Formats: sequence, structure tokens, C-alpha cells
Amino acid sequence: MTDRPLVVIGDTLLDVDVEGEAERLCPDAPVPVVDVATEHARPGGAGLAALLAARDGARVVLITAVGDDPDGHRLCGLLSEELDLVRLPLRGGTVRKTRVRARGQTLVRLDTGDGTARYSPTTEAVEAIRGAGAVLVSDYGRGVARMARELLQDLDVPVVWDPHPRGEQPMPGCALLTPSEAEARMLCPSGYHGPDQAARRLVRALRAKAVAVTTGERGAALAIAGGPLTTVPPPVRTGGQDACGAGDRLAGAAALALRDGAGAEEAVTIGVGEASRFVERGGAATVKVQEQRLGDRPRTALEVARLARAHGGRLIATGGCFDLLHAGHVSLLRRARALGDALVVCVNSDESVRRLKGPSRPIVDVRDRVEVLRALGCVDAVLVFDEDTPAAAIEQLRPDVWVKGGDYEGEVLPESEVLGRLGAEIVVLSTLPGRSTTNLIREIQ
Repeated sequence: MTDRPLVVIGDTLLDVDVEGEAERLCPDAPVPVVDVATEHARPGGAGLAALLAARDGARVVLITAVGDDPDGHRLCGLLSEELDLVRLPLRGGTVRKTRVRARGQTLVRLDTGDGTARYSPTTEAVEAIRGAGAVLVSDYGRGVARMARELLQDLDVPVVWDPHPRGEQPMPGCALLTPSEAEARMLCPSGYHGPDQAARRLVRALRAKAVAVTTGERGAALAIAGGPLTTVPPPVRTGGQDACGAGDRLAGAAALALRDGAGAEEAVTIGVGEASRFVERGGAATVKVQEQRLGDRPRTALEVARLARAHGGRLIATGGCFDLLHAGHVSLLRRARALGDALVVCVNSDESVRRLKGPSRPIVDVRDRVEVLRALGCVDAVLVFDEDTPAAAIEQLRPDVWVKGGDYEGEVLPESEVLGRLGAEIVVLSTLPGRSTTNLIREIQ
């Protein structure tokens, strides 16, 4: 088990579902008229794989090319709250797939955008890969995987490669390849003789440690280097259901399992199980993401708490001084927000910080600390408290989950009594090593 992040490298698309009712035909053509009721947007491609892995509770870094256009800005708003986003430049327009649906049935799909990644492995991307616990290459044929081949050379962590018919050939030596039957057929140009033989052949040809050829509702055919050929069946049958996103779910879940020390067969079994349950629940069409737009969040913490309870949502709260906000704070807050439907941050007042940290603190006064926190897309509201502990603030908010950073692991929290009385869950999230206000102050001095 490791707390190092899963790094997803690949092409992200914007998926939009336009939902409505179709009860009549157009008078000038034999096509249905859809009365639009709602529109839902979500990341597709590598963005969906990263989002689903983040919702498993993992820290996820997504390295992807995003366009500087309205659809690209919308993608950033969909992604930035739940994971760490490393943007690469995109040449052309953001790829968007719009599905028009009525009563769960897709009537037509409209594809726009011609964007491809520009080769530009930034310093931020290189550093993210160096700190990875595992890497998933989610290739959708738009160019990001091409630079992944160079960046992943000599990397000593599991690499899972999910190929695409129009994408790159997977790099040799991967821990796991997860092609579909169509993709396996493309990777076996000398002849395709079924998923079993394709898996065996690709293990040898690409020197992979394991290859799982996915076979839809039948699960996957798995070949392991130097080991047996096995079939991994799904735990639930999902014939006839929308399988959109199942491959992303399988690859992401398998990559997380390998990161945590699982063997190839166990990782693929976990991936097949998660993918089949994902399809059973309705697939990608059921993935809902709260878009971050200016002015769409209530301003007060108590209003956020009230609305979360009124809508049956899961309220997350956390606390701290947040003096000199740094990357460790931001990562913790993003992952905390991913645990529920709203995040309230409880912040020590200036006097409270002085009592805890000494007369030279805080460096930044409470008004500025609150303003910076409110500007983060993952923070729904901020509540300032004057006491030495946030117990009274917790009593007011009554959160479902209280989040603390990893440096508190194993300690009895001062607020444990009130949390226990309210029945709130305590979640300890790992912190980014080396990131702290104390270190920043020392470096500045």
C-alpha cells in the first residue's frame, strides 16, 4: 500500500448528454423531435478514468491536453475540484461528444472539435510522473500518449496502458495492457485468432507482464508472462446495457490495485468487477459532476450545511490555520471535497492562531486567508472560529465527515468527543511530503 498518487496520462474529451422526451416526429422529416429537459456534462476519455479513480478515494493527478476555448474551460471546471490537473497545450478545438437521449436511449451523437496534443512535456508533468505510485496511460488517439512513451522510460512503478485503435502502440514492458477485442485485433496485424491467443501474443510482442483483452459482458481474457492463460468473468451480467466508460473504469481500478501491491490477476479481477458494476448502475450516463461556475455557491457555511441536509447530500468539513496556503493544503481540500457533496473549511481566527503557533503568527491575517480559501473551486464555504479547537464550529455545522491531514494519524483529536456525539465519520487523508507552512517560512527567511 502506498499514498503516492495514481497519475493518469491521456486525452480528455468533453461529454455532454442532452436529455429529453421524444413523443412525436418532425413534420418535415421522419425523425423524432426531442423536447429537451436537462443537459449534463462530464469529462470523457482519460478525464473520466481519472475522475472515477479519484472517487475511489485515491489521490489522482491527470496529465492531459486542454484547449483554451469555451469547451476546454468547461472541462477544467469539471475536473479541477476532484483531482490535480496538469494541463498540456492543445492544437485545435477541444473534442466534444454530444449525445441526444430520450428515456435513456441515445438517438444521435454529434462530434465536434479536432484538437490534438502539442508535444510539450512540461516540468510539472515530469515531476508528477516522478512522484507517481502507478501510471495509467489512457490513449484516445489525440497525441498525449505519444509523449508518455518518452516520459515513462525507466520508471520503476506499475504502468497500465489502455490503448486505442487510432492511438500509439503501447510501450514495451508495461505491467498491464487492457485492450478491447477491437483494439487487440489492431495490435495483431498478422492475424487475430480470438482474445486468448491475442493476449498471449501481445505479452510476447510487447514484453508486457500481463495483457487483459476485455470481452464486454464476458469479462476478460488474461495472459501473464510466464504464467497461465485465464478467463476473468464479471460478477454481474450486464448484457444489453450501455457500456460507455466501462473500459476506463476497468483500467483505473486495475491501476489502483497494482499501485497498492496487488498481482496482475487480482488487479484485473478487481477491474472487471468494478467495470461490470459500473455498467449495471447505468455506465457513464449516470456520472454527475458539479460544474464550478462563478457565483453558483452559497456564501455562508451554515447555509451550505442546511442545503446539504435538505437535499440528502453528504457534508464534509475540515479545519486548520491555512496560513500561507500551499500545494499540500490544496491537495487535501480537493480530496476532502471528493468525499461528499459540499465542503466547509473551519479556519482559526488570528487570536486562535497566535495562541497555537506563537506571537509571530499568523503571517496572513484571517480576512486574506478566508478570501484565498473561498477562491478555491473545491471549497463551498469558510467558517472562522475563535476557540483553540473547532468543536463549537463542528457543533453548528453537524458534518457527516470530518477530515484531518495525515500528520494526525493515530492521535486522539480534541474534537473527537463532539464528532462521536454527532455520529460523524473521521477521515485521515495523507499529506504531500515536504509541503508545510513552517518549511515555507524557513525558506523565505
